Amino acid sequence: MSARPQPPQRPAVRVTVAQLEVGPDRHANLLAARDALRTAARARADLVVLPEYASAFDPRGVGVELAEPLDGPFVSALREDAAAHGLAVVAGTTVPGGEPGADGQPRAHNVVVAVDAGGRLAGVYRKVHLYDAFGQRESQRLAPGPADAPPLVLDVAGLRFGVLTCYDLRFPESARRLVDAGADVLVVPAAWASGDLKAMHWRTLAVARAIENTAAVVAVGQAGRGVVGRSLVVGPDGVVGLELDEEPQVRTVDLDADELRSVRERNPSLAHRRYAVVPRG
Repeated sequence: MSARPQPPQRPAVRVTVAQLEVGPDRHANLLAARDALRTAARARADLVVLPEYASAFDPRGVGVELAEPLDGPFVSALREDAAAHGLAVVAGTTVPGGEPGADGQPRAHNVVVAVDAGGRLAGVYRKVHLYDAFGQRESQRLAPGPADAPPLVLDVAGLRFGVLTCYDLRFPESARRLVDAGADVLVVPAAWASGDLKAMHWRTLAVARAIENTAAVVAVGQAGRGVVGRSLVVGPDGVVGLELDEEPQVRTVDLDADELRSVRERNPSLAHRRYAVVPRG
C-alpha cells in the first residue's frame, strides 16, 4: 500500500502588527482593537498582535481603575471576533484580583491573553517583571505574576509563539524559558515608555533576543503620549524586516518557517548552551 500523500507544508505564517494608540476610554479602545482585527482578516492573517494595555491605558500608571475581568467586554469581544474571522489574537489588558500592595491598597494584574482562531481563551500570562525603573513604580498599582507559572506558548499555523510583555524584554531568561518550551517566535506586546535612549534600548533588546535564541521576534508597541511606538519584526538571524515609526498603524508581515529552521541549522547555539533557566522565588 502506498503512503498517503502529505499536504504541502505552509511556507509562511501571516502576522498583523497592530500599533494602536490607547487611552482611558475603554469603548474607543475596543473599537480600535476590533478594527485592527478586521484589517488583519482582510489581509488573511493567521495572528494579530495588539500592544500591552490595549484595553485601557494612562501613561501616569494603570491599576484597578482601568481593569476588567477576563469575561468582561474587551476579552469577550476579542474572542468573538477571533472566531468570526478565523484568526488568533495576542493582546495586553489589565485584570483585577492582584494581591494588595504594602500600603493595603488593591492592585491589578498586567496580563497578556492569547486567543486561538476558534475564539477559545488559550492562555493568560501575568506579567512577572514589573516596571519599577526609570522613575516608574508599576508595582504600586500592579501585582506581579508568579515566576514559576508555565510559559504561555500558542500554536498558530505550524509555528509556536511564546508570550512576554514590555519590561520582560530586558530579561533574557524570560525569552529563553519560552524557547525552552518550544517557542519559535517571541511575541512582545508593550507600552514602552519614552525617554532618553529608550527607543534605542527597545530596538536593541528585540534584536538581541532574536539573535541569542535564533527566534523571530514580533515586538508591538503602543503609539501615543508617553510611549515610543516603533514596533518591529526581527528574523531569527537578527535582521529587522519591519520597523514602524511613532504613529498608529497596522501592518502585516509573513514569517517564514523554513527560514527559522535554516537559521537554527546554521547556528545551533541553542544546542550548545550549558546553563538552564530556573525561576527565582
